[in-house]
Amino acid sequence: MEQPRAAARLRRILGHLGGSSVRAVVAHRTSGKITPANFHPQQFQYTLDNNVLSLDQRKFYEENGFLVIKNLVSDADIQHFRVAFEKICSEESKPAGLMIIRDVSSVESENIPSEETIARIQDYQEDKELFRYCTLPEILKYVECFTGPNVMAMHTMLINKPPDTGRKTSRHPLHQDLHFFPFRPSNRIVCAWTAMEHIDGNNGCLAVLPGTHKLPLKPHDYPQWEGGVNIFYHGIQNYDQDHARVHLVMEKGDTVFFHPLLIHGSGRNQTQGFRKVCIHVASVLKDEWVQNRKSLVY
Repeated sequence: MEQPRAAARLRRILGHLGGSSVRAVVAHRTSGKITPANFHPQQFQYTLDNNVLSLDQRKFYEENGFLVIKNLVSDADIQHFRVAFEKICSEESKPAGLMIIRDVSSVESENIPSEETIARIQDYQEDKELFRYCTLPEILKYVECFTGPNVMAMHTMLINKPPDTGRKTSRHPLHQDLHFFPFRPSNRIVCAWTAMEHIDGNNGCLAVLPGTHKLPLKPHDYPQWEGGVNIFYHGIQNYDQDHARVHLVMEKGDTVFFHPLLIHGSGRNQTQGFRKVCIHVASVLKDEWVQNRKSLVY
């Protein structure tokens, strides 16, 4: 009885408003209330509702696929991470499962492992001090803006981009991180990339193609570069070379968060120093991933 009465009231109101198709109106029950707690604007596909990001920050990430937060990680923490890396380089510390990668231009040399020969360490989750980067409250606060609260570190790295020897092997070709990841959904994955020192075009800062996170995953392969290319350095085979490119000049402690489909890379290190960044990728994972994969959840 309630539904016919509601329909009659609606027809009466529309009649007062001069509606021409009053007789065609049928009232239906709603499935539930629409409240701010469960209503998400359609324009927000890549960020989640919380009180951390401002509206302008959310709009910027939604449109561009990246967001730089200035001075996020303290100098003291960065110094601790640097010391932990140096201990690995000198073999004072040998975390289980760690992968040590040298630049292709120095693999033929007989130099023992040192800060001058190691270009990257990967999967550092068993190093208590380095993994602390992934648990920093200031990092997690922003990670959860993109992934939600169920967060797992999936791909930990410290990159020590060496001075280029002239063979241009310190370049990292333009790529999409999702190419390397066997997990989805892509919109609940984010990369946190923290500068451990001043980074600009001279020492190979990050270059991004804004808005390309809206594109599908593209084919990747080793670039055909003279002088060789580092292992794992796959690059996109076809992309719009006229697309605007932004070079991210960052100070120590600045952190950029970016989508795994954002096309990005870095140029040569044309200085005599080693450009260092701490990186980890976080994702919301299904329960079976959490149960079956050996990784640390926080």
